[in-house]
Amino acid sequence: MDPTGTAPHPPTALIVGASRGLGHALAAEFLGRGWNVVGTVRDTTARTPLHELAERADGRVTIEQLDLNEPDRLPSLHQRLAHRRLDLLFVNAGTTSHERTPIGAIPTADFIEVMVTNALGPMRVIEALEDLVSPAGLIGAMSSGQGSLTDNTTGGREVYRGSKAALNMFLRSFAARQSGTRRAFVLLAPGWIRTALGGPDAPFTIEETVPLLVDVLLSRLGTPGLAYLDRFGRTVPW
Repeated sequence: MDPTGTAPHPPTALIVGASRGLGHALAAEFLGRGWNVVGTVRDTTARTPLHELAERADGRVTIEQLDLNEPDRLPSLHQRLAHRRLDLLFVNAGTTSHERTPIGAIPTADFIEVMVTNALGPMRVIEALEDLVSPAGLIGAMSSGQGSLTDNTTGGREVYRGSKAALNMFLRSFAARQSGTRRAFVLLAPGWIRTALGGPDAPFTIEETVPLLVDVLLSRLGTPGLAYLDRFGRTVPW
């Protein structure tokens, strides 16, 4: 209860890229922990697991349309959400291409697609919507341990690695510009998960991983500054 004796409003999380996979599982986990959820999908006409979640959520899940590669849609999304206070904004985005191709041999168009989707797109969303987030809220993005320069001792997946390293750098710059605020900033490295992106050979399931990721995000609320963390809350070297 707050000092007036009324129950506080549930906190609200905006999960960008919540139609399926890790994003949908994050939305479901936050919902199960008493949060309201706004989740974005690329195409509102196609039925997704997020739509099924919303149907069971008694109005606590809102679905919005957003394609990370169409930044001109961000102002209208901002306008639709302007009446809501967000306690957490998390961008879950990821694609990959030419996993076994050395970086110098990757076609320019494929390089641009991965870099825009994994690095530029998430930062455009964060820059466009950050003023909707509570002054003491959290802003984060799904990174990867493969974005670590220090831990890259094997090579491979080079354009993907580069895109996640770029995302890390961009969010680090963004956080530095907000160094005087109370906000928390988080880059999550979830590990190799069995998703459409991770593939069937990944050692970890969504079901065992996502509760840990949400634990990490909730543990950072109220802690100003940027952290690059794995699913156990351990620091990943830049």
